[in-house]
Amino acid sequence: MAEKTSTDHRNAVDRVLAAQGFAVDLPVIGRVRVPRPEQLAYYGALGALAAAEIIEWPVAVILATGHWLMQDEHNRIAHEIGEALEDA
Repeated sequence: MAEKTSTDHRNAVDRVLAAQGFAVDLPVIGRVRVPRPEQLAYYGALGALAAAEIIEWPVAVILATGHWLMQDEHNRIAHEIGEALEDA
């Protein structure tokens, strides 16, 4: 019974992680992950603000990088929770 529950938890975490975006295979470049629409909107807004010179380009790059790193950390934490539930 415990094995089925841990498998169910692992499957749930995998579905959550898979729903956070998808990947596209591009020639020469390879597999590229496409962010969710709200993330694309965030990056687009940063680009628009920088293009309109409301914020400086280095600031936009730093904000985008910080956002990307936080998303990556969120994915790592979700994966670790799945592994912990699997071991429980």
